[in-house]
Amino acid sequence: MTDALKRLSDEGVAIWLDDLSRKRITSGNLAELIDQSHVVGVTTNPSIFQKAISSGDGYEQQLTDLAARKVTVDEAIRMITTADVRDAADILRPVFDATEGQDGRVSIEVDPRLAHETTATIAEAKQLAWLVDRPNTLIKIPATKAGLPAITEVIGKGISVNVTLIFSLERYREVMDAYLAGLEKAKAAGLDLSEIHSVASFFVSRVDSEIDKRLDGIGTDEAKALKGKAALANARLAYEAYEEVFSSERWAALDRAHANKQRPLWASTGVKDPAYKDTLYVVDLVAPGTVNTMPEATLEATADHGEVSGDTIRGTYEQARAELDAVAKLGISYDDVVQLLEDEGVEKFEASWNDLLKSTEAELKRLAPAED
Repeated sequence: MTDALKRLSDEGVAIWLDDLSRKRITSGNLAELIDQSHVVGVTTNPSIFQKAISSGDGYEQQLTDLAARKVTVDEAIRMITTADVRDAADILRPVFDATEGQDGRVSIEVDPRLAHETTATIAEAKQLAWLVDRPNTLIKIPATKAGLPAITEVIGKGISVNVTLIFSLERYREVMDAYLAGLEKAKAAGLDLSEIHSVASFFVSRVDSEIDKRLDGIGTDEAKALKGKAALANARLAYEAYEEVFSSERWAALDRAHANKQRPLWASTGVKDPAYKDTLYVVDLVAPGTVNTMPEATLEATADHGEVSGDTIRGTYEQARAELDAVAKLGISYDDVVQLLEDEGVEKFEASWNDLLKSTEAELKRLAPAED
């Protein structure tokens, strides 16, 4: 079952699971995936926690204790989510040690309501790093305009970061610049750069979902022929930008100080259109030094029938440019699409967080002890 996953790992793609729950931790499922399915990291987001905690599976006792302490709903959520991340980090610690900090990582996101507030994002990132208190944590910061200076500041303090919600090539270059600026700050402060890690989460499937919808609206044969191509093209050109930035003179100076490259991470890799192969955003995005974070269904599909045929990114750049150019010539604005997706991404995570607040508040009220 795991030959394809082993081949993927052998090609230099780190396999991370895009999911976490207390049941997954306590049942031994996460440890099993690490042991048998080459999983070397975990990512979370507000939607994942909303689904996990709302299921109630495994959270009753902690919620009862939190209700007895009369904590606020915001504090309750942070206590619950950081506990799960801490426990997952402990399970992944052997991977972290074996890869010298490259993998074995668990990501936790800053409050999505702070996505457009730089100072609050920095404060939240520091607080989360302190709360989880594990060296193999990545703090997720969204790649909004307000998030960019926060990335620099947090990296500069020696906190490892997963930059999330990247959709555009221009924003991705800004993210890499923010990372390098953070490393330069950390170096000036005398910090050990070898201990600072980062990934840049470049979202994939949502690009096809939005552009395909617009291609369907045009309806011509030319438009239909371009369906399912924009997301791969966008991600492949992101890898080209990664290669360029991390072979620059600016990077070379940091490399000499033992800094780590910020790896591209392919996120949103579950296929939304059933017409496409369910392993599309895995097997067609293979290149060394990347991470692919997969929902469990995508992980299982890749293990079962994924066809890993080596590097499927390098050597495709001209074709990728031509495909995005062809989409633009049909009147579909790339800039409009990626901005819409960023805005929607923030809104979706904020909505999930608000749903989580409401459901947790209801549980705290239900479990609150009777007044003496």
